[in-house]
Formats: sequence, C-alpha cells, structure tokens
Amino acid sequence: MRWLLLGALLGLLIAFPPLLALVLTAAVAVLSKPVLMAFGLGLAVSPRLSRVWRRTR
Repeated sequence: MRWLLLGALLGLLIAFPPLLALVLTAAVAVLSKPVLMAFGLGLAVSPRLSRVWRRTR
C-alpha cells in the first residue's frame, strides 16, 4: 500500500510539476512543528516495538 501511494504521488508530480512546490511546502510546514513530528515518529516506530517485545518474552 505504501508503494502504491508513493507511486501515485510521483506520478502526480511528473504530470503536474507545480505540485512539487506545494508538496515541499506542506512537508516543511509539518516538519517545523515538533508535536506533529513526534507523533509521526511514534506512529512509524510503534509497530516495530511490538515485534521486538514479542521476541524478548
């Protein structure tokens, strides 16, 4: 699913080059907010932590 979304985003960026500036602006806006950054990192890491927890038991 992740690869499909990435492919769709790249396809749109190739078809509509001005969208690159919009995507970069949105990424910078999200990265500039520490709370959103921490929430995103927590979502990215949490599935991996549950796998590690099951292995150590």
